[in-house]
Amino acid sequence: MAGSVLTTSAVPLPRRPLDPDAPGTRARHWYENDLDWPTVPGQPLRLRTGVRFDVLDVPAEAGTEALRRLAPGSPVALRGDRMELLLAAGSAEEVPGVLDWLEWGAVTLDLRLLGAGDTVEAPPPPAGAVMSGRAGAVQGAAVWLRPPGPGRGVEALLPAMPAVGRGGSAPDLVRLLDTVAAQCHRVRLRRSCAGPAVSGRNQPLAFS
Repeated sequence: MAGSVLTTSAVPLPRRPLDPDAPGTRARHWYENDLDWPTVPGQPLRLRTGVRFDVLDVPAEAGTEALRRLAPGSPVALRGDRMELLLAAGSAEEVPGVLDWLEWGAVTLDLRLLGAGDTVEAPPPPAGAVMSGRAGAVQGAAVWLRPPGPGRGVEALLPAMPAVGRGGSAPDLVRLLDTVAAQCHRVRLRRSCAGPAVSGRNQPLAFS
């Protein structure tokens, strides 16, 4: 029985046929068939995290500084005043321990993690990735700042722990987190100085 389960899990999921009349089908087709990223049934289109990637959600002004720690092709999305950095799958479980090791664990940081069992809003595919025009972007909806490239090799570009860094090709997750934590702390201090109307807009998470 155990052997049959393992064998079944190794079989790729069947490709969904393209129905041009269904809303959002072309975007879903791009994610599922071109990138091999699993999606959630229904609308609006959402992506499953913890399978091909995890997500680190931070204030956009903090994430901007972290972009220099990412590989040029590492996907990044914007959603309002938040930035979503894609990490190697499984990284969400490592982040709290890494922050503790970096001595950020006792500091309140405005960051959120999405890993196994979570979902994230799917930004519209970049221009040219689908066969027809896209619907206009909704204010506050997710958009790609750095879209994933064609093919299915994006995992090699995602920040990962050094032990699973795939021969050093992936950016170092530890250095990225140290940069993000420092920037999140600066943003929090700046918002606190600006007054409660600004600092109370988002409730940060504390890792301790």
